[in-house]
Formats: sequence, C-alpha cells, structure tokens
Amino acid sequence: MVTMRLARIGSKKRPYYRIVVIEKRRARNGRFLEILGQYNPIANPTQVEINSERAQYWLSKGAEPSETVRSILRKKEIVK
Repeated sequence: MVTMRLARIGSKKRPYYRIVVIEKRRARNGRFLEILGQYNPIANPTQVEINSERAQYWLSKGAEPSETVRSILRKKEIVK
C-alpha cells in the first residue's frame, strides 16, 4: 500500500518536512517514490509548498494521506 506522509529533514529542534509518497511499511525517512512538496511548521505563518497535480495523481491511484498531510491538502483545497 502506498501512503502520502511527512519525512523529517530538519535539524534538532528545527523541524522541516518533505511531503513524500512512500510505501506504508518503510521507515519515516526511508526510500520514497516521489517528493510532492515541503512543509515548514516553524515559519510564521507556516509555509506549505505542494505540487497539486502530482498529489491528485497519487490520490487517484489509491494513495492514502496521513492525518497531517490530509489536513494540509484540505487547507490547499486539493482534498475535500
């Protein structure tokens, strides 16, 4: 099964994430299939950059977004 979730790339106490498509059983920062975007929760306001076309593609192929990614997609109006 394929999922869309966050992979942490930030340093200690400075979280920064990539939104990736990855097999569900892989580790958090394991080998991914594709990078969809970036998420910076520290910035005020939070910065989100996502490729909506590719996100729609993976959702149509059956990828399940995690709860956090689902809320990000809702804010960007990609998912209802």
